[in-house]
Amino acid sequence: GKYNEEMNEVIKDAKEKFDKVKVNKNSVVIFDVDETALNNYGLALMMDFGYVYDLNKKWNEELKAPAIPQVQDLYNYFLHRGAKIIFLTGRNYTEYEVTYKNLLQAGYTKFDTLITQREDELNLKSQEFKSKKRTELTKQGYDIIGTVGDQWTDLTGPYSGIQIKIPNYLYEIK
Repeated sequence: GKYNEEMNEVIKDAKEKFDKVKVNKNSVVIFDVDETALNNYGLALMMDFGYVYDLNKKWNEELKAPAIPQVQDLYNYFLHRGAKIIFLTGRNYTEYEVTYKNLLQAGYTKFDTLITQREDELNLKSQEFKSKKRTELTKQGYDIIGTVGDQWTDLTGPYSGIQIKIPNYLYEIK
């Protein structure tokens, strides 16, 4: 109830902001994955709202996370406007394949790339990692017009464009 109300308002506000943005051939919106594009509430229930490493990995391998409908609506809005989509997640490189498959299965079938942490990036804090990747993407010629994420660490730092903060009542990353 309340979560969906808040999500609907966030997405409505996001579309109003982006309606004023000119989209060009290099425009991209960066989406986080967990609790942004994909819903892991079922996993949180299984773990009794704690964290169990093996259950987390099994959940990811079984591609159980569905799309968050409101975020998928925003994703489709951006595609319709002609923006490119990049998924940028703190998941590590060993989960690239299952993350890619889960995104496709959940209906996120059109995106430029999925970026996970490489082995040499595993010690970076979330904001440091995501800022580094956005800087690299900008140097490659992308024009980042916005970021969508459930954590402020997904959104803050250089080259973040318009920041769309998705509610997350499960956890906070610092």
